[in-house]
Amino acid sequence: MRDQVCVIEATGYFDRRAFLRLPWSIYKGDTNWVPPLLMQVKKNLNTRKNPFYKRAKIKLFLAAKSGTPAGRVAAIVNNAHNEFHDEKAGFFGFFECIDDQPAADALLSAAKEWLAQQGMEILRGPNSPSTNHECALLVDGFERPPMVMMPYNPPYYAKLFENFGLRKAKDAHAYEMIVDRFDPKLYKLADRIARRSTLTVRAVNVENFLGELDLIRGIYNRAWEKNWGFVPMNDEEFEHLARDMKQILEPSLILIGFVDGDPAAFSVSLLNINEALRNINGRLFPFGFVKLVRGMKKIRTARNLLLGVVPEYRKLGLDILMYVRTIDAASGIGHKWGELSWILEDNVDIRRVLEKIGAAVYKTYRFYEMPI
Repeated sequence: MRDQVCVIEATGYFDRRAFLRLPWSIYKGDTNWVPPLLMQVKKNLNTRKNPFYKRAKIKLFLAAKSGTPAGRVAAIVNNAHNEFHDEKAGFFGFFECIDDQPAADALLSAAKEWLAQQGMEILRGPNSPSTNHECALLVDGFERPPMVMMPYNPPYYAKLFENFGLRKAKDAHAYEMIVDRFDPKLYKLADRIARRSTLTVRAVNVENFLGELDLIRGIYNRAWEKNWGFVPMNDEEFEHLARDMKQILEPSLILIGFVDGDPAAFSVSLLNINEALRNINGRLFPFGFVKLVRGMKKIRTARNLLLGVVPEYRKLGLDILMYVRTIDAASGIGHKWGELSWILEDNVDIRRVLEKIGAAVYKTYRFYEMPI
């Protein structure tokens, strides 16, 4: 009985503190793990201040074995997702666990049972807490650290999930783009594409940040509407997420495309703050803030987080043009390589474009699901 797994709701101060700090024991000695900023994780879980939870609810579970924290998981009901997709999906996220099947089973069972009580019919994840945040499980490409807002986990998590009964729902890929391998002929192709249409591309105007956000959100919701797992964000959610990202936005890497003056495409790339976060161990104070500021000045990689073209303009080659302009801008600020992620495995059109510009898959992530 000494090795029995005990699962509780993480509601009190000490339980939530154990929930937050658990990754430090899971990843001890793993040089590829990037400790998250604790204050950011708290914001993602704050049901009073995070506008995501105005249309969602969450329950946190903590597992202990022999009196020692052994794992954690969050169960999430995302009403916005279920209304948009007309389904009853319950999600799990923020999963961390020792390499112990009984502990994983107990955690996932607790999440599944609570979601069943909420009337959900499908268990899906990892979503932490949604596809607009960090999500999916790394299943290939463990040799390199993750980029900003991308997950990282031990290889054995896939085994824990599959032994529990979860099965693949969808894979997504991260593409690596090395600037030195970029074919110069693509610049000529981009110029031809621009001349074929009344297309203009410009960087975001940071002095009109909120106005630009509204413009980008409109394109985002139109461009991504048919994507698997997509959930449209309202003004409050989009602004909240954008404010979190503002410190890692490089204006030259945020591009908006127009056709005849009509907003038609956008590309958002983030400075890879993980380069700096690796050295501050999750805390800004007392010395982490200084290390972060210094580290930010040395960042030389970026992640292309979003690129979208509204449906009526998808046959003009705007996707190629936006990628070329993004890579050109990244090269202009001294970046040598970057990541384009995540790209769904069945998004054939974008995958062809990425292969055309010389990008290659170097990491694979997986969403899992099972009936409740």
